Amino acid sequence: MENYMKLEIAAKSINESFARSAVAAFALSLSPSLSELSDIKTAVSEAVTNAIVHAYHGANGQDKIEIECQTFQTSTEGVLHIKITDFGCGISDVEEALKPFFTTLASDERSGMGFTIMQTFSDGFSVTSEQGKGTCVTLTKRIGGGVARQEESYPSETVERERVNA
Repeated sequence: MENYMKLEIAAKSINESFARSAVAAFALSLSPSLSELSDIKTAVSEAVTNAIVHAYHGANGQDKIEIECQTFQTSTEGVLHIKITDFGCGISDVEEALKPFFTTLASDERSGMGFTIMQTFSDGFSVTSEQGKGTCVTLTKRIGGGVARQEESYPSETVERERVNA
């Protein structure tokens, strides 16, 4: 592990945008592209929203969500691990819940695509849950692929490097 962060937020919908921005900011050390940052923010948004809506049923906001992140750098890419944990009602059948369009709140205009979206925008994905104790969603996102990737992500740094090296 190169770096680590742990964040605890109240399970309130107002905190969803904060959570996704905090994780995206933490990932910046890996020099992600705008597309990679967007993927991270989308997956985190879905995970946090799922916890608020399903684990706590939008309850009183006294409940909490924990977000832990770790970054690693290999010789060819960066890796971001994200773990989002709630301590709510849990999922009775994870396999069923992972199916596209499955929702326990159809009357609440939910699409049932939260887990599918998390999977789509991540390179690794898993869910563990225990009824009455909560759910943990683990996401992995691979970032970039060396100097060329970083230059694509931050053209102003590339220009500055070339000017200094000239």
